[in-house]
Amino acid sequence: MSYRQDHLRLVREEYEKKAMQAEAEAEKRRAELEDAIPEVLALDAALSKLGPEIFQIAMRGGNIPSAMQELRAKTNALQEKRAALLLKNGFPADYDDPKYDCPVCRDVGFVKGKMCGCMRRRLVEIGMQSSGLSGLMKKQSFENFSLDYYRYDPKIFAEMSRVLAAAKEFAEEFGSPNATAKNLLLVGGSGIGKTHISTAIARRVIERGYDVLYNSAVGMLSDFETLRFGTGVAQGDTSNVARYTECDLLILDDLGTEVVNQFSLSCLYHVVNTRLNQELPTIISTNLPPAEISKIYTDRIASRLFGEYNILLFRGRDIRQQKN
Repeated sequence: MSYRQDHLRLVREEYEKKAMQAEAEAEKRRAELEDAIPEVLALDAALSKLGPEIFQIAMRGGNIPSAMQELRAKTNALQEKRAALLLKNGFPADYDDPKYDCPVCRDVGFVKGKMCGCMRRRLVEIGMQSSGLSGLMKKQSFENFSLDYYRYDPKIFAEMSRVLAAAKEFAEEFGSPNATAKNLLLVGGSGIGKTHISTAIARRVIERGYDVLYNSAVGMLSDFETLRFGTGVAQGDTSNVARYTECDLLILDDLGTEVVNQFSLSCLYHVVNTRLNQELPTIISTNLPPAEISKIYTDRIASRLFGEYNILLFRGRDIRQQKN
């Protein structure tokens, strides 16, 4: 799976600017050295001639290894003399070398045609920022989701262990045509882990290069309302509400907290149905029990949620209260 093209463009522009800045700053330091130590200019001129000499040796043929060895020795001698001269005058030997953020790729972003780890980390960071979950992702992951809060009841502990395993499986299989679950419906009361699990899934999916969008049901409907009527308080990017139906993974939180009317039902159906038709996974969390979902929402929405989504039932006591 490739990263979002707009994210790739942004990061490549960042890297190009970083590399150019590092090289421009190195040029300033080189000019400073030439002013402070005139001998440096002659050494640099001698070193710059070695490149054409290499080309000429290669073109002539003959005893190339011997000639290259002699040229390498000459280069090393000049570089050592230059370094000693800088140190003698109080400068570090690498004073005018470009100081790249990443010495591995030299701020190019790629090494031998493969994306450098630094660029991958930057793309993940931008993916987290655009997901709407960046703050939570700093605190919530699979690694710190503790089952200890459910140990007071062996049955609940076993159920939540299965929920955690299913969430991890969803994240690891994401994007595979053979994935066990295409969509998830997280059902359970407040404060028992639904948001933490959603965040952990999002984090892992983003790390694997997919585009994730998170919002509450209220926030999503407010975005559609603002776009349609010019009213309401936008909680996302109203200039691009298409992301709700186009992102690789949509996480819709707190279904049931929004005002339910004809417009909200129409928007919700549009998003749910479009994503199902395009086979784009969705995670929806709600405090409503299944019977309430059937009662509040139309049959065409409820039937899709119960028929096309794997239901993960969350049980337990409010974790926030247990921490107090």
